[in-house]
Amino acid sequence: MAIIINLDVMMAKRKKGLTELAGEVDITMANLSILKNNKAKAIRFTTLEAICKALDCQPGDILQYVDNEDKDGEMGGKNGR
Repeated sequence: MAIIINLDVMMAKRKKGLTELAGEVDITMANLSILKNNKAKAIRFTTLEAICKALDCQPGDILQYVDNEDKDGEMGGKNGR
């Protein structure tokens, strides 16, 4: 199983850049970039809440569950992850 972070998609939809969102959420650009590039291993609920408030979205708009096994039982799954 994998959790995919679609922060870049929501940022594009809301036309918000990394610097602007980092300032609104009070998170370093480096940490926000880790989230945006789907490299994060965890996220605090307070951070998720601040991101959702800044982007006017729901957690499900940012986080997506993807099963690593496709129908044939091979690893990889949806989106090649």
